[in-house]
Amino acid sequence: MTSDLMQAMQANLLSPAVLFFLLGVFATLCKSDLKFPEPLYLGLTIYLLTAIGFKGGVSIARAGVSVVWWPALMAIALSALIPLWSYPVLRWLGRLSPVDSAAVSAHYGSVNAVTFIAATNFLKSVGQPYEEFASAFLAVMEAPAIVIGVVLGKLATQKPGESFGPTLKVAFHEALLGRSVILLVGGLLIGYLSGERGYEATSGFFVAPFQGVLALFLLEMGLVAARRFGDLRKVGLFLIVFGIAMPILNGLIGVASGQLAGLSLGGAMLTGMLAASASFIAAPAAIRLSLPEANPTLYLTSALAITFPFNITLGLPICFEFAKWMYGGSL
Repeated sequence: MTSDLMQAMQANLLSPAVLFFLLGVFATLCKSDLKFPEPLYLGLTIYLLTAIGFKGGVSIARAGVSVVWWPALMAIALSALIPLWSYPVLRWLGRLSPVDSAAVSAHYGSVNAVTFIAATNFLKSVGQPYEEFASAFLAVMEAPAIVIGVVLGKLATQKPGESFGPTLKVAFHEALLGRSVILLVGGLLIGYLSGERGYEATSGFFVAPFQGVLALFLLEMGLVAARRFGDLRKVGLFLIVFGIAMPILNGLIGVASGQLAGLSLGGAMLTGMLAASASFIAAPAAIRLSLPEANPTLYLTSALAITFPFNITLGLPICFEFAKWMYGGSL
């Protein structure tokens, strides 16, 4: 397994997506004046989310809903459960406040599209097939963890007689109708309804330029992540360890869940990487509105400066090798 893991790591670290991310990190650390205009960043985000959702919808149309519903249900359950075991670890081992524990756990149960795309690129680079409809899991795993995290935070801080119904309503709105969910789910429905004809009509826009847009987006993510490196001193050793160990644990559970749902090795690996990812788009927006008392330094730094760089560099090959072992490979 050691030689296979080293080869997988090398293939991943030398992929264009990861190299562009590392270029962004380097540019920030050497204090370059490189920066992306906010409208360009938003445009890249909208393109990637829409393209992922659309292609996932087309894939569902090809495979049939009867094939997709069970793995998707497993993915939803996984997203809802991760905050439930993350919260006590953060609260009792990390000694974070109840609201901060809830906020961080919500981020680790929710998912991010960039890790998912990096995982699909990795599988393509090693020649491992996977279910194209797996992008549907990305669409359904955003919201459950956010809602569970908000509920945990409010239950822990609720005063006698206080109602958190209005706050929960805000959480549901942000979790279910936020920009990323609208684009993913909307694109998914459009892709499903338009099917093969829609795919052929738009492939020149949603397929051909995708990798180039992703490279630019990861360059920006490298810039943003490196700006958060200075906060690592503030979050403490525990959160650094948590930001690496929890994605590994969640990734292993995700792979096992994918296997249980009947997915192929590649599909289970994608499920594992979604479980290992931490949201830094949808969750921060929802938590900022629903749990304003939570410390953004903790949940943003852990998700963006610790877990995300780890996942796209080392987490991907580790998860892949575990999936190979689960599916009958050798240690």
